[in-house]
Amino acid sequence: MENTTINDTRLSPHFKLGEFLNLSKYPDNKPTMQHVANMTYGCLMLLEPARQVVGPIIINSGFRNPRVNTLVGGVRNSQHLTGQAADIRPQDPRQFFKLVNFLRTCEHTDQLLTSTNWLHISWTPLSTPRHDVRIGYYK
Repeated sequence: MENTTINDTRLSPHFKLGEFLNLSKYPDNKPTMQHVANMTYGCLMLLEPARQVVGPIIINSGFRNPRVNTLVGGVRNSQHLTGQAADIRPQDPRQFFKLVNFLRTCEHTDQLLTSTNWLHISWTPLSTPRHDVRIGYYK
């Protein structure tokens, strides 16, 4: 599949697969169908509902293959490797705390780790979410 086709593949009404992959920087960062299914779940259950609350959301990092995960310093068991995590921020920085508060109470949140202007959110399509919330985790 060509990168333009991959980039334009819609996961939900407001999110495209290309936003999760950063193929311009990492051309080999291509997901399997299971990874795509996991990202679609995250979009539908967390990111779309969050977008309704805070407006547009920017994905800084989404799916990572093992090579990309190592390059960016991701942990060995990162949920980014399975398409079950994204590092995000609201387009409007003034909506950051509203985004955090929404995701910390969302029943589908597995893990929420925050920095000062972005956050890591993860989900678990096939198991019960841990609701592991750590505000100020990234210094």
